[in-house]
Amino acid sequence: MLDTVIFDMDGLLLDTEPLWGQSMLRVANAHNIPITADKFKETTGLKIHEVVHYWSIKYPWVGSPFEVVAEDILDDIIALAKKDGSIMSGVNQLLELLKINNFKIGVATSSPTRMMDALINHFNLNNYFSYMASADEVGFGKPHPAVFLHCAEKLNSTALKCLVLEDSLNGVIAGKAARMKVIAVPDDIHFNDVRYSLADMKLKSLKELNMEIIRSF
Repeated sequence: MLDTVIFDMDGLLLDTEPLWGQSMLRVANAHNIPITADKFKETTGLKIHEVVHYWSIKYPWVGSPFEVVAEDILDDIIALAKKDGSIMSGVNQLLELLKINNFKIGVATSSPTRMMDALINHFNLNNYFSYMASADEVGFGKPHPAVFLHCAEKLNSTALKCLVLEDSLNGVIAGKAARMKVIAVPDDIHFNDVRYSLADMKLKSLKELNMEIIRSF
């Protein structure tokens, strides 16, 4: 029986996914990096330092090293998310439901630790989570399963007792690779993507998730 639920952050807990493109383009322009927004799909799922390192090879520029650019993007996205981001629909109700039913609750994200900590605290969600894991801690972003396995270990749980909640395809792949149950909550644009059939279930919103569904796994 499941006793642990692990949430992704960007696009699942927090409505921040659209803001990443804004921050990356703004900072790239400030550093005169010859890249356009349509190229961002080349690095979907990578950690931000991996993204900018990729840019440095594929779209080289003169000036600041890629590490500095990546940190500038993090500064920008954190500030922008605090200003324009929001908690996704159904999140608070679901967290309360899980807490009442004594589930272990965690976060596992490819976003850097300092962004995860800043935003979870800013939106007053930190008290719900017994452990929050960033891919910084394990060296691999999704679709590698390491961050989910690390989170489960820190929650004193096991893969077979975990339910992963994800919005991205890479996150779904990572959760399944970890041998966990996965519910996908894709955005409207990607909802009918057949690749999400890899998940154990697909929902339009976390508002649809209830204890009957969770107990059915």
